[in-house]
Amino acid sequence: MPYQPPTHTVERSMRATLGVRTVAGVDEVGRGAWAGPVTVCAAITGLRRPPEGLTDSKLLTRQRRTQIAAVLTDWVTCYALGHSSPEEIDEFGMTAALRMAAGRALEALPVRPDAVILDGKHNYLGDAWTVRTVIKGDQSCVAVAAASVIAKVRRDAAMAELGLEYSSFAFADNAGYPSPVHRAALEELGPTVHHRLSWSYLDAMPRWQHLKKVRAGVDTGEPVSADAGEQLGFDF
Repeated sequence: MPYQPPTHTVERSMRATLGVRTVAGVDEVGRGAWAGPVTVCAAITGLRRPPEGLTDSKLLTRQRRTQIAAVLTDWVTCYALGHSSPEEIDEFGMTAALRMAAGRALEALPVRPDAVILDGKHNYLGDAWTVRTVIKGDQSCVAVAAASVIAKVRRDAAMAELGLEYSSFAFADNAGYPSPVHRAALEELGPTVHHRLSWSYLDAMPRWQHLKKVRAGVDTGEPVSADAGEQLGFDF
């Protein structure tokens, strides 16, 4: 399928129908990882033409993502990152963790957006913001695509830095997501302080099952400040 660049169609529609002026695109990365935070980026881009090649971060090679992210950080009107730690994910569940991380990103923007375009079909932000959910918004909406690329590159870099301390887990390669090397290290060494202990991977590891945290009635094992990254031990 030929490359289809993202557009401002949804943002223009929101401006026309809702009377809003400033719209932020929001996307997350790290939802399905075994280790590390879940990271959300909020980006405001205005209605300018996007950089060439911008699309969902998952459709780009690592090298191309890094190149585009370097352009985006200067091209966007503004952006901010928010994070929820593994401890918060374990305690509150992924939906609440996403809400906290997204709220932190949006509150850290220098300009408060009037509305938000949220990638996917579920509004995990709730009623605190005016939200339009867009399935595959990271491919079709400029601001969401920008948020997708920035979030992915910044979280990957932070996980690679973490991997210098925990070399057996190969975080530079897997960014905390499941992989054979990651699983082998877990089985041998057990989870680090950066692992999510409510995730189902521990069910298959008898040696470490006793560490699993179970939260009744909350999703388990499912893959509000500018300095939130520093608070979690990540220099984003």
